Amino acid sequence: MASGKLEDGSEKGLKGHFREDFSHRTRIGLAPPAGEIDREAPYKRIATEEAWTFPALVKAQVEYLESGDAPYDDSLKMAGMFAKMPSLQDMLQDLGDLRLSHMDEFGIDRQLLLLTAPGVQVVRPGDGNALAREANDIAAEACRNHPDRFSACAAFDPRDVSGSVREIERAMGELKLNGAVLNSHFQGHYLDEQDYWPILEVLEATGAALYIHPTAPYNAPHYEDRGFFGALAGFPHDVWLHTMGLIFSGAFDRFPKLKLVIGHMGECLPLHLYRFDWMQGNADGRSHLRGGNQPKLKHPVSHYFRNNIWITTSGVGWEPAIKFCQQVLGPDRVLYAMDYPYQQSSDEVAAYDRMDMDAQTKKMLMEDNARTVFGITG
Repeated sequence: MASGKLEDGSEKGLKGHFREDFSHRTRIGLAPPAGEIDREAPYKRIATEEAWTFPALVKAQVEYLESGDAPYDDSLKMAGMFAKMPSLQDMLQDLGDLRLSHMDEFGIDRQLLLLTAPGVQVVRPGDGNALAREANDIAAEACRNHPDRFSACAAFDPRDVSGSVREIERAMGELKLNGAVLNSHFQGHYLDEQDYWPILEVLEATGAALYIHPTAPYNAPHYEDRGFFGALAGFPHDVWLHTMGLIFSGAFDRFPKLKLVIGHMGECLPLHLYRFDWMQGNADGRSHLRGGNQPKLKHPVSHYFRNNIWITTSGVGWEPAIKFCQQVLGPDRVLYAMDYPYQQSSDEVAAYDRMDMDAQTKKMLMEDNARTVFGITG
């Protein structure tokens, strides 16, 4: 892998950085033991949350951050931080030989490309839709160049609702992409607000699964002060809010064929299905919420997880958690993901190969569910 200076200024390849972290997790007993990847596994490994970006977007994010014109937003600050990591940027921006070599090293047959957080929704108002269009053209070209290795989800800037609708239609039609990705909130707004429902409508109409990927929570210094604005808390909490907001807004009753995908073992939401159903009345149908527009849901919360929502395993290669989610959601609801390049380990891939589950369920996890949800062929 490419090497460069990390945040502390030291010269170290990101691969070494990740492996040190993996060694720590091995010592505390959660990481899988070292093992060899099965190079003749009876399934393809389709990784479904694999990040990328491109120079014009990084430039637009940094310029807006440094201009002093941007609203306070930890997700935009995160973009500035990532921009100063050359090794990370090398991996994020490469959609050719470097990325393919890493995929080969880790036994990944195909990546589903997701434009990385914070995406196009934090740049100057008015610039996001053009950058989304550029992103989707680049992703589509990568898929054409490597049709057996890459699929991709389309980016869009939800602040431009009509532009998003047109771009999703173009991406799913002309570009033949495989879904859409949104890096959660956009300056504190979420898709459960009805002003943005034309986006949900076009997602349902085109059959595009929406992947809500995490970003840092909006205007939340209490996360930042504790080092929690990323994966330790802010990331999962923001997707939790977005997902539950969509459910309780009645979005899935209004758009019953809408498909939502969330990563990192469903941001722990499946663990709480019993409690969500039990406590549903705290919000369901309460007339004083949402400015007097809180609907009464047609189903228990768990219904939407089992009919509209899929989860990926990104960053959680842990057999007990994966099996639990397969049990409570159904084996057709759980998809493999690696979370390249932020988290990667050959030992973790080997741990999937060793997981104690029947051959059909293992193939569903690693390959078949991704093909079904994202329309992946080849």
